[in-house]
Amino acid sequence: MAFSVTKKLSICLPSNFDTNGVAFFGDGPNMLLPRIDDVSKSLMYTPPITNPVNSITGPAGEPSHIRVHHRAQPPTRPKALVLQVTKDPSTLQYTTTLLQRTPLVPVKLTVDLGADFLWVNCEHNYTSSTSRSPRCGSAPCNLARSKACGSTACGLTPNNPFLRLSTIGDVRQDVLSLRSTDGRNPGPYATAPTYIFTCGSDILLPSLARGVTGIAGFGRTRIALPSQLSSTFSFPRKFAVCLGSGNGVLFFGDGPYVLLPNNDVSAPLTYTPLLNNPVSLITAPLGEPSYEYFIGVKSITVNDKVVPFNSSLLSIDRTNGRGGTKISTVNAYTVLHSEIYKPFTEAFVREAEAMNIKRVAAVAPFGACFSSKGVLSTRLGAAVPRIDLVLQNKDVVWRIFGANSMVQVRDDVLCLGFVDGGAEAVTSVVIGGYQLEDNLLQFDLAASRLGFSSTLLGRQTTCANFNSTIKA
Repeated sequence: MAFSVTKKLSICLPSNFDTNGVAFFGDGPNMLLPRIDDVSKSLMYTPPITNPVNSITGPAGEPSHIRVHHRAQPPTRPKALVLQVTKDPSTLQYTTTLLQRTPLVPVKLTVDLGADFLWVNCEHNYTSSTSRSPRCGSAPCNLARSKACGSTACGLTPNNPFLRLSTIGDVRQDVLSLRSTDGRNPGPYATAPTYIFTCGSDILLPSLARGVTGIAGFGRTRIALPSQLSSTFSFPRKFAVCLGSGNGVLFFGDGPYVLLPNNDVSAPLTYTPLLNNPVSLITAPLGEPSYEYFIGVKSITVNDKVVPFNSSLLSIDRTNGRGGTKISTVNAYTVLHSEIYKPFTEAFVREAEAMNIKRVAAVAPFGACFSSKGVLSTRLGAAVPRIDLVLQNKDVVWRIFGANSMVQVRDDVLCLGFVDGGAEAVTSVVIGGYQLEDNLLQFDLAASRLGFSSTLLGRQTTCANFNSTIKA
């Protein structure tokens, strides 16, 4: 009796005499332990070859009946990975989508630059044949630095940064898949078979963008996306963020990072050290170092004039973690301590009035707004006073032009896109998403430094210009 199967034969031979191999008749999947991997997905193909003369199995002079259809090769390790990122117009959150589980399903997440790990809501409809819960004391739990141990699994505290709400969730491992890249286009999917993440719950979902079921953490931990992916695929511990007002792109690994028309924005970059804040007051357990990204702003200038304020606010207090400057994708706009915000706003208004830009009534949440009538529009945005964040010396400057400083709140009103964080602000300067848009930021975790481009508009490109055409 014949079986109706695809005419394919797959053979997997053992390397030792005392172990077994296997042969599959028909099409895949071809599953092998211990991780129940479908090895039929990691094949490379070569055209079939027919030997015109059979010297072994058939009558002399007839063609051979044995043909090589394909051969297995180890999957090529990607040099870099890429994710598309989108700004949600309602919440102003930056979201991305990963493939996770078996079978793979798309999972929409909000990007949090300072969060310590990836968490997804497991409370409903989390189904996967490859999900596993590592036991307390195992390598994954130790890597996650879990201090919560249940009867079967270790745990962490997934957090909603917009509500500042945390809960307890199990640490898990599962398949995670995202596109490889050569820096110019997305390529084939690369798969991390045992990616470590944490389970969240329904209580953490309010205030997240529509369709989002978790947080993609990019912070300075070994289980955040950049470090785990670097470890899994053996590429440099670097990642780059290029946010846009609509679409943007995230790269894992080194450059090139090429945006249309043919602009490698990974060079040149200006570099500044990433600073350690020894005490976290927000993302990490109380008393532990912060997972967030701090840089050393020394002063702020408006049209090259130094804004007068107590410069000690720009230093991190090593005893309590207060002060300093951090970079955030959670804050929509840059937030300044009141003692910085007031003199900064006054300096900007003074310089704007000198340019005949008329101040009008403020529109919340902003404190300084202007009539757009008579304000010239340039390639770098509205022609308004230039803001500089001066870093380790006067030659290292993060320059902010009108495209990143002014927010169009009405047809005839522009507002300075900085907000007052109050006199009790934990961090003195929080550089928010709006000021990051159309700037490339490369975080070199191994060298503990930040490379930044300042606005890409001057280079005639934007963060929306990554070529999303998939390259085979």
